[in-house]
Amino acid sequence: MENGGERKFEAFPYQPYSIQIDFMNALYQSLDKGGVSMLESPTGTGKTLSIICSTLQWVVDQRKKQKSEKRVESDEKLENNGQVGSDDEPDWVKNFVVSKDNQLDEKKSKKKKYGFGLEKLEKRKNKDSYLFSRDLDDEGFRENKECKRSIKKNDVEDLGDEEFLLEEYESEEEGGVGSLNSKRKINKFSVNSSSDEEEGESGAEEEDQEVKLKVYFCSRTHSQLSQFIKELRKTVFANEMNVVSLGSRKNFCINEDVLRLGNSTRINERCLELQKNKKEISKIKNLGADRRIRQTKASSGCPMLRKHKLQKLFRIETSQQGALDIEDLVQLGRNIGTCPYYGSRSMITTADLVVLPYQSLLSKSSREALGLNLKDNVVIIDEAHNLADSLISMYDAKITLSQLENVHNHIEKYFGRFRSLLGPGNRRYIQTLLVLTCAFLRVLLDDKDVNCLITCPDADKSAGEKHAFNSSMAINDFLFSLNIDNINLIKLLQYIKESNIMHKVSGYGDRMTTLQKGSAIKENGESCDDGSTLSGFRALADMLLSLTNNDGDGRIIISRKRPTCSGQEAYLKYVMLTGEKIFSEIVHEAHAVVLAGGTLQPIEETRERLFPWLPSYQLHFFSCGHIVPPESVLSLAVSRGPSGRSFDFSYGLRSSSAMIEELGLLLCNLATVVPEGIVVFFSSFEYEGQVYDAWKTSGILERIMKKKHVFREPRKNTEIEFILKEYKKAIDNPAPKSGAILLAVVGGKISEGINFSDGMGRCIVMVGLPYPSPSDIELLERVKHIEGLGDSNSTKCLNLASSEEYYGGDIQAGFSILRSCRRRGKEYYENLCMKAVNQSIGRAIRHINDYAAILLVDTRYASDSSKRSFSHASSKLPQWIKDRLVSATNNYGEVHKLLHQFFRFNKDRVCK
Repeated sequence: MENGGERKFEAFPYQPYSIQIDFMNALYQSLDKGGVSMLESPTGTGKTLSIICSTLQWVVDQRKKQKSEKRVESDEKLENNGQVGSDDEPDWVKNFVVSKDNQLDEKKSKKKKYGFGLEKLEKRKNKDSYLFSRDLDDEGFRENKECKRSIKKNDVEDLGDEEFLLEEYESEEEGGVGSLNSKRKINKFSVNSSSDEEEGESGAEEEDQEVKLKVYFCSRTHSQLSQFIKELRKTVFANEMNVVSLGSRKNFCINEDVLRLGNSTRINERCLELQKNKKEISKIKNLGADRRIRQTKASSGCPMLRKHKLQKLFRIETSQQGALDIEDLVQLGRNIGTCPYYGSRSMITTADLVVLPYQSLLSKSSREALGLNLKDNVVIIDEAHNLADSLISMYDAKITLSQLENVHNHIEKYFGRFRSLLGPGNRRYIQTLLVLTCAFLRVLLDDKDVNCLITCPDADKSAGEKHAFNSSMAINDFLFSLNIDNINLIKLLQYIKESNIMHKVSGYGDRMTTLQKGSAIKENGESCDDGSTLSGFRALADMLLSLTNNDGDGRIIISRKRPTCSGQEAYLKYVMLTGEKIFSEIVHEAHAVVLAGGTLQPIEETRERLFPWLPSYQLHFFSCGHIVPPESVLSLAVSRGPSGRSFDFSYGLRSSSAMIEELGLLLCNLATVVPEGIVVFFSSFEYEGQVYDAWKTSGILERIMKKKHVFREPRKNTEIEFILKEYKKAIDNPAPKSGAILLAVVGGKISEGINFSDGMGRCIVMVGLPYPSPSDIELLERVKHIEGLGDSNSTKCLNLASSEEYYGGDIQAGFSILRSCRRRGKEYYENLCMKAVNQSIGRAIRHINDYAAILLVDTRYASDSSKRSFSHASSKLPQWIKDRLVSATNNYGEVHKLLHQFFRFNKDRVCK
């Protein structure tokens, strides 16, 4: 605070606009207050830069304040003890104290200007990631371990199967609390397959002191995190603090052999497998005076982690180069020849700012695996408009029929081979796993003779025709219906975690497959996206973990659709419905949790779903307008096309040839009046494809392409960058045409994280209202759950039993449920649609001199402003668009005239 009472944010690299100052002050106050706050600032208003400058300035001020308070306390303590200012003290005592203080000051002076400590390289000296065994007598442990299995080893070593035999396992009844034989080494293993399962397997864990008052910034996509680092580099904080970017193995991996596996699941599994294939190299070091120690160094199976000195060098280079994004870290890892994934993870402890994706922060298992400490720290969640759904989806679990069959068969073969060699504890738990997998198979195949259905196509087909529906059940009903309610799932999960059975069974299965078929399977690439036996086992463990949740926390989805009848494989899925408990763990640990985004309203829905314990008056909410002047935005509700036909893209009418043709005529006209780029958003890839094919057949597409180039959003994310480059090239060099049109999809990559500034997005066209399909059983379960929030009687109006059946593709059944909702469920369904609309149309205006037209093409957007209700579509638009919305036009000619005037005015304004 300055003397005048106005806070200065000197790190802001430009002269901030008034709304940016307001946003930074609001955020600063929220951090002072602590708890939960929601800050809304439209896209294109410099929100990211405002977050950086306000948050890090607050951290700097807090550290200075704490440092000052400690100095005062220290001085008072010294005064009280008579150690300061006493003339009775000898000179040598005074000199000693002064000398000691000078040494402390010298050490402190090494810290940088803004109070962030340098990486403690001195502490890392002589600290490689080996494990030290202090005494040669520790070899006794290894001898005991070998003796444990000496008899059984002889029984299997002739066949080379010894490595797959499980070690002795004692249940709590046999071994008391702790469940494992005390001599047995516990293998750390997480049953959650979401991401970073292993703990500290890279061997790069250091004992560095945890940085206090750390900031965690998370966002949804890789590109958004890179954009954050780009904005951070504009400030002095980039070089005055320790920053680390985290990401997935797929984004970080530089081992080409592993990267060739393609999908994330297989890359994760291969990485973990390489970490478990460590070799121990022992050396005896003579310290003199009859003292010796054994140094045991673990050498990783991955060539990118074998040299621990390179990991240390990676950390040093990263700390010296300032803020680096994932691409920078990957390139640095390649240059040095060491793994950037584990290198970045090892820097979390000493980091002042951790930049990471949603999954790494919001998933408890990922936080624990990464060692993230939220206690009294700051958490900022950007792009939080769909936070509740994103959060609960991380705790979903799904296992397919093929995965179940694969896991069941592998366990059976393993048990058949090693049954006589296993102890009673292992035998009992493996038999329990077989009972569970058999029960799950039975419910999917819906027949008591599971084996018959697996091998008999005709029986399978008849079962699919007889039960062509999905069903939904509560957890307890599901367990009782399968007669598995008496199984202690907690103990079973503990067994899976501690016994290493996943790797033993899958490893033995892979060995048998290799012996029988050679390497043909790997070479031919027959394995599907479901992955290996190991990924199937992980899916099973996730499902079992989900079944330990409270009965009302989620629902079990049973989909009996089979490839022979519908093209979709049968599966079991647990759908988490409540995020309150999950989010409360983050809120209660952190000092402050900030939800930021361009469109966060309606905030009451978010509060009810994530932190209902927090009264509305205690929630700090801030919202600001846009930086662009009113004349830079033209928002129009287009209710009629060029031929006068009314636009209605509701589910029953959108596929009519007349509606598709009218939309094509609209685009033909827009291509003549809108300069540069037009982005058109459709509700789905399927509908976009239907419209495109119809235009191609009718000749409308050819008419459009005479004026502008036409590009389509690809389904594969890997192809998007190329399409965007071509789209931009067509706009920058339009001759002989006048720009380009990009056909995109709401909820796709383009609608979420791509910015269409200036000519890239002179006009955004939203086709219809992109409501999610009411035939989606998971959506209906969320709607039912939200309808019942805060009112124990509201769910009764839905007339739904605890177990419900939904016939596949039955849209009308879904609409029936939505119509029976009174308020919350219906509002949630509408909010899903409008949040998607707002996210898409907000891609256009990116800076104060930008301008764009926004066309909302559907009669449902148009209305008399005096008759608008809360549930009307236009009432849920962002305020900066709603304030400038022309909601009623008599005909398309009026729309065309407004567009012509708008673009002529802004062209002249920019030229001036």
